Amino acid sequence: MQMDDRYGGDVLAAGWRDRARTAVPHVAASRDLVVEVAEDGYCGAVVDVASGRVELEDRLGRRRLFPLGGGFLIDGKAVVLTPPAPTAPASPRRTASGSFAAPDTRARVARASRIFVEGRHDAELVEKVWGADLRAEGVVVEYLQGVDLLEAALDEEPPSAERRDGVLVDHLVAGSKESRIADQILRGRHGRHLKIVGHPYIDVWQCVTPRAMGIEAWPHVPRGTDIKVGTCRAFGWPADTQADLARAWQRILARVTSYRDLEPSLLGRVEELIDFVTVEG
Repeated sequence: MQMDDRYGGDVLAAGWRDRARTAVPHVAASRDLVVEVAEDGYCGAVVDVASGRVELEDRLGRRRLFPLGGGFLIDGKAVVLTPPAPTAPASPRRTASGSFAAPDTRARVARASRIFVEGRHDAELVEKVWGADLRAEGVVVEYLQGVDLLEAALDEEPPSAERRDGVLVDHLVAGSKESRIADQILRGRHGRHLKIVGHPYIDVWQCVTPRAMGIEAWPHVPRGTDIKVGTCRAFGWPADTQADLARAWQRILARVTSYRDLEPSLLGRVEELIDFVTVEG
């Protein structure tokens, strides 16, 4: 006669204790994880893990230390707390100009030295790409509203060995009005402590790469037509008022996220100026 085996085999065989035991999940003791101590009901959030211990803080701000391991509950279920996985060191952050950001991001007290640019749009573009670097170095950027006003600005506060000035000029090409003004000033009394550089484009708008703008090339604007007005009309943008031109520039500036969106002929010149005005001694 065959009998039913109620025990399904030898109840004392190896592993019988494990078959009756429920696996307890292992949980990393990450910061702010809320756990309960099974022994006394203390409940708190993880604030620190060190030397095999976890520090918990309850809602009243009281802190207690416990050894890592079992004896903890999460949502009423038993868990084993383990050390959190080590975090990989963060890669050095780069600024929009491509340089490594300084660990201390507080701005320095402004230097006496400064950088001049021709207009507001130039200043906004330099700020967007090099702003973090300039603040770290304590360099102020001022705009002139035209290179014609450069000499008067230098006369008002002359550059010196302790106060070097750098100047970024639009359309600095042989034979241009801008190049004649720059040459005259450099030969004058301010030239020794002054550096004037420039890009070849008629306006700083064109220093933004066509790729960043999503176009094959910047439109050709006939002589006698304002470069900004002609550019807006070529794009089909309003160009009747200064507000129209300001809005157009904001559309262009929004396409710039880093140095990769600017022409190399501008990048190199701005870097030269920053080096010139930050040299010590």
